[in-house]
Amino acid sequence: MKISFRTKFQAAFCALTNANFAGFFKGNIYQGNLKKLCVPGLNCYSCPGALFSCPLGSLQNSLTSLGDRFSFYILGTLLGFGVLFGRLICGFMCPFGFLQDLLYKIKLPFVKKRLNMPYHNKLKYLKYVILIVFVILMPLLLVNEFGFSSPYFCKLICPSGTFFASFPLLLVKTSLRDAIGLLFFNKLTLLLVFVFLSIKYYRPFCKYICPLGALYGLFNRVSFFRFEVDDKKCTLCKQCERACPMEIKTYQTPNSADCIRCMKCINACKFDALISTYPLKDMFKNSSKSEKLNK
Repeated sequence: MKISFRTKFQAAFCALTNANFAGFFKGNIYQGNLKKLCVPGLNCYSCPGALFSCPLGSLQNSLTSLGDRFSFYILGTLLGFGVLFGRLICGFMCPFGFLQDLLYKIKLPFVKKRLNMPYHNKLKYLKYVILIVFVILMPLLLVNEFGFSSPYFCKLICPSGTFFASFPLLLVKTSLRDAIGLLFFNKLTLLLVFVFLSIKYYRPFCKYICPLGALYGLFNRVSFFRFEVDDKKCTLCKQCERACPMEIKTYQTPNSADCIRCMKCINACKFDALISTYPLKDMFKNSSKSEKLNK
């Protein structure tokens, strides 16, 4: 089976940004100069292979210093990623998004595939609540007597950290197993829930939980990478909507905040009514064609 360009890009990007391979064998976290930089996607700082920092974790840590030495670099980095890419990051540059794509390909006889969970139109706003409460307000307000807080989303929810950081570290460093407590089992339970849901539903974490995706989605309308609909060519056949794994009415809202720019809608349009501002749009369109052939 031919592997699509998008899948190859996701795998390569994940490997390159987590190229501290020795860390997986030694159980060490890379802390060199590259860790001062952030990658676009949800890539845990504590992953043994991670060469860079997670922008979401960095933002939460910087919020505890608001009014003192708030890191405008982190805020600027997030805004820059949003303006340049929007949610293209979710579709191509996020390790946990890539993991969900792989999980959804798993076929189990007792699991009937669905794109969206029940109450999708209401649940999709939950990620904005998590962004405001767990990423911004809690690190900002729940500060101890020494002025320190915690990255509460990372600490209490993030399944990416559990999968890519906790498991590899616990596997190699047996001494860490003595520190396992209720918090770890709570996060492990959340991870298992997301794994099962990702097998049945397409990218449930991205659709309903991820605050980073919520933030990037706000830039979809203004980002460098956008979609446009040529009304003269569009026949309202809705093939783009049928091809979209996020079930977006692309012919109406081509730059929806929920769009992860997987490019499947571009390929589905037989009338070339959907236009992309991607410089390499032909490569991405060919990628979508190969994905279609593999179905």
